[in-house]
This record gives sequence, C-alpha cells and structure tokens, in this order.
Amino acid sequence: MANKETALSLSLLDELHTSGAGYDVLRYISLPNLFGEESSTMLYFMGKNLARSLNLSSLDDLYHAADKLGWGRLELVKKKRRSLTFNLMADAIFHRLQASVDVDFRMEAGFIAETVQLLEGVDCECVEKIHPKIHQVEFSVIYTA
Repeated sequence: MANKETALSLSLLDELHTSGAGYDVLRYISLPNLFGEESSTMLYFMGKNLARSLNLSSLDDLYHAADKLGWGRLELVKKKRRSLTFNLMADAIFHRLQASVDVDFRMEAGFIAETVQLLEGVDCECVEKIHPKIHQVEFSVIYTA
C-alpha cells in the first residue's frame, strides 16, 4: 500500500487492466452493502486517497488517470477565480446510467478534488451533477480556503 512517502507512478495504470463487470459489482453492490448510508462519503474519501497515492503532477496526469481508470474522458471546461468545472464523457457513463443499480460518481469527485487540491495548494471540495440526456457528468471544484 502506498503512503505519502512512496507515491505510485502513474504508469502503474498502464500496467493494470481488467475487463468485465467485476469493478462495477464491487463499487455499486458490495461497497454500498458494506458501508450502508455512509457509502457515498466513503467512496468520496476513497477517491481522495487514491489521488494521494498516485504521483499526479499536472491536469494532464488527471485526465490520463481518469481515462486509464475507465472513468472516461475528463476535460476542464470552465475556470473561475474560486472554482473549476470539468466534464466527464464516455460510453461507459451511458451504460452505467442504464444499469438497474444506483450509480454515482462520488469516487471520481473525491479523486478530482484531491488532485486539484494537491496541484493548486488550496483546500477544495467537488460536487457532481449528472446530465443523463447527454451522458455526461459535470464536476464543480470549489476552493474552500
């Protein structure tokens, strides 16, 4: 397990590859059963922890990680003084939204929040908004300090 002193190389994501529904079963069935009402919060902090575990040094690294993690194509669409807005798009989002289980994007939100916080050196939080008609998720990163 990585700690603050030994961040994992981003290239590790190129070495790992899993196909199938195993990831989704763990994320949308097993973890919510385990965490109960706290599932959303736990996934958010799991995302933050994952971002701290990887050696991400730029927004390009964030985009690469999102793609390699199977989350989709992430792009910065708006930058304001106290916030950033990202869009996430992928065929996988379409399929996730069509599933008969409740899906969320809290892990992605935590990952994005922590990465921006590490890159910018400013405390921040991230909230997501799902746009099901266009199969897109919008992430708003708000600087809190």
